[in-house]
Amino acid sequence: MNENKFVIGYTTGVFDLFHIGHVNILRNAKAMCDKLIVGVSSDELVIQNKSKKTVIPMIERLEIVRSIRYVDAVITQEHTDKYEIWKKLKYDVLFVGDDWYNTDKWDVMEKKLSEVGVRIVYFPYTQGTSSTLINKTLNEIREK
Repeated sequence: MNENKFVIGYTTGVFDLFHIGHVNILRNAKAMCDKLIVGVSSDELVIQNKSKKTVIPMIERLEIVRSIRYVDAVITQEHTDKYEIWKKLKYDVLFVGDDWYNTDKWDVMEKKLSEVGVRIVYFPYTQGTSSTLINKTLNEIREK
């Protein structure tokens, strides 16, 4: 990567029940780029891909992520095709969780993005914390 080039980074997420894992991803991503753009998954996309509804509505999730100091711009993520989003944003680095590393889907995406000069950085998944775990815990508390 050219040291003098202004580097645009991109990452995405649901960012439901915002937690330390989200902060870690955004902080680490921002440390590796000049401008960090974050795609927040639409409610429809979450239902389509994860077969569940978010706790926090998208408009609120957008505002929460927008307010984080590491984030320079926020967009709504309507689909998961990172190449299509690259055509609009022309980002240089894509940040994703390492749970996608060496998967068939990401091997294809990594090859496609490398052809246009995009580097993919895989961040370690934050062990012990996730929106799914927080949601499960909240449901258990409600049931008592």
